[in-house]
Formats: sequence, C-alpha cells, structure tokens
Amino acid sequence: MSSHNVDLSTTLAGVRLKHVLMNASGILGATPEHIVRLASYGLAAVVTKTFTEKPRGGYGPPIILKLKNCGYINAVGLANPGIELLPQVVKKGKELNLVTIVSVGGSSLEEFIKVSTVALDSGADMLELNLGCPHTKGYGLDIGSDPTNVYEVVKAVSSLSSVPVIAKLGLSDNYVKSSGKALEGGARALTLINTIKAMVIDVYSAKPVLSNVFGGMSGPPIHPVAVKVVYDVYKEYEPDIVGVGGIVDWVSAAEFILAGAKALQIGSALSTKPKEIIDSVLKGLREWVSELGYTRIADLVGLAHKK
Repeated sequence: MSSHNVDLSTTLAGVRLKHVLMNASGILGATPEHIVRLASYGLAAVVTKTFTEKPRGGYGPPIILKLKNCGYINAVGLANPGIELLPQVVKKGKELNLVTIVSVGGSSLEEFIKVSTVALDSGADMLELNLGCPHTKGYGLDIGSDPTNVYEVVKAVSSLSSVPVIAKLGLSDNYVKSSGKALEGGARALTLINTIKAMVIDVYSAKPVLSNVFGGMSGPPIHPVAVKVVYDVYKEYEPDIVGVGGIVDWVSAAEFILAGAKALQIGSALSTKPKEIIDSVLKGLREWVSELGYTRIADLVGLAHKK
C-alpha cells in the first residue's frame, strides 16, 4: 500500500487529532504571536507555555545551554505572563482551528484551580497539568514526585473541568505510582516525561554555569529514558499517553508509539527548522507504517508489548 494512504490520526482522551505530533510546553506558546508561529509548523495541536496565576519573570541568565551530547539544559523558571493574557492565547488557537491545550502550573491546589478555571472559561480543549518541571522550587516535580500530591491536584482540577485533563509527569522514583494516582484522580491521559534534573560546571571558574545552579536536560540524551518510562506506565495501566523526550526524527518518534504513546510532543528539535522537522517525521512515520503492512498508526500503539 502507498504510504500516502496511511492514517496518522489519533484520538487522545476522546479528542481526535489529525496526526500524532504537537509541541512540548515551553516551546513558544506564551503569547498569541507564538501560537501563530506554532500553527505554521503544521502541528496537530498546540500546547501553551505553562501559565501560573501571576506573571513570573523566571531566572536571570544564563538559563539555557547546548550540551556536547547534543542535548540542552535549561532553567527558565516557568517565566510566563500570568493568567491575564491566557484568554488571548487560547482565543488565537481557536481562531486558527487548532486543538489548544493549556499547560497549567501551580504551587498550591488553589493556584491550579484558578489557572484551570481561566483556561476553561477561555475555551481550552484540554488541560495539561505541569507536575514535572524539575527546576522551579515549589512547582512541577516538587509536587509531582509525590503520588498523593498528584492525586489531590488531578482530582481537584478534574472535578471542575469540562474538558479532558492530562497529567504531565517527570522522572522520579515514583513515576509508575504517580501515573496510577493521576489516573485514579481523573486524568484522561498522561504526558511522559519532562526534562531531567542536570547541571553543568565551568571548569575554569569552578562555578555552575546556570544561574539556578541546576536545570532540566532535554533532547536526544533523555530519549531512551523517556521511552522506558512510557513503556513501564503503558504496561501497568494502558492509559492514553503523550510521549515526549528527545524526538529528532521518525525513528525516535516511532519508538514512543511502539512503547505505548498515542500522541507525541517535540521540544528541543523545534529550535532549528521546525517546519522541516515536523514534515520529515510525519513522512517517515507514514513510510514506516506502510512498510510494516499497516494502514493506521493507531494499530501500532504499544506493539512492543506484544512481541
């Protein structure tokens, strides 16, 4: 069968996407202008930058560094304009007919609820709760590494949400248990994983390079770790999963599908030639599905568990 006839559409938490690719939160998505740029990449959905109740300036420079292993390390500090701008960002996504997923941040249940309420009132199609950011004290992984906290946050937001809630979790000793608690709390899908805690030291100044001392590593070096996490969680619960971490080509994308992901997010690879990357991954996935004798990528989700 010709690869042109391969169906790359997917259904995530009951929401149909024309194909499996979206951006990872943190890659643009903080302003309406950012949404326009993301739309030009040909993504099936856009994920906003993580919004908190009040504007956050983030850390001072340096906040990002390219590594010798082709990865990146960053400590932005969840910089964002706060919920006042969120309705405009969601509105732009809707105007462009994009499935718009709002990344929700918070350091307390009350903050998660306030941001989620604004996102819902603005027309968000899905909420992605940031329980995985590894470098901002009191946010992200500080909350998401405790399964009890995960349950409480997801339960509180799911109880008020009219759209699917996704829990984005990072790497911790408890990632399988936290995933289970997120699903128990009402999450309709899981995004796995976030960046991984890491640091770089300047050997001449003898000081950490990042102003925050440590940050989160992304890109190809974390890909095998992310695939393992997706594999483990799918094996345990078979939930809807968005795989993210080090996708640079169709092969790295296909691994996530086989491990159990129904959709994928791309982050670091969008820093250069984003439209070309998206087109190349989609083309490669179509040819791969066809070569394996299938017509739908959906039929390959979790296939590695059956071998």
